[in-house]
Amino acid sequence: MNWIYILIASVFEISWAVGLKYSDGFTQIKASIFTVIAMILSYVFLAMGVKQLPLGTAYAVWTGIGACGTAAYGMIYFGESKELLRIFFIFLIVAGIIGLKVTSKT
Repeated sequence: MNWIYILIASVFEISWAVGLKYSDGFTQIKASIFTVIAMILSYVFLAMGVKQLPLGTAYAVWTGIGACGTAAYGMIYFGESKELLRIFFIFLIVAGIIGLKVTSKT
């Protein structure tokens, strides 16, 4: 269940990162409220996950999923670069996440 908490936390991590873009520097009130709530929920689920998981592994997986998901969202919805080398490096992050999960003792 702890890995599920980390996955949920990662979804909220992506949500608040994207929300920052829509909040326009916290000048858009609805997007700003969404962003702050997503931040809080991301940390709550991360805290629940690290109760039983190694901190370094859980944190790296959380930030890695957040970074990859946010980059993918930016490419799809904000027209950010879809350069092959950029995608390759995102896949390296994914490979690192998988490696950390596979080698985790819990």
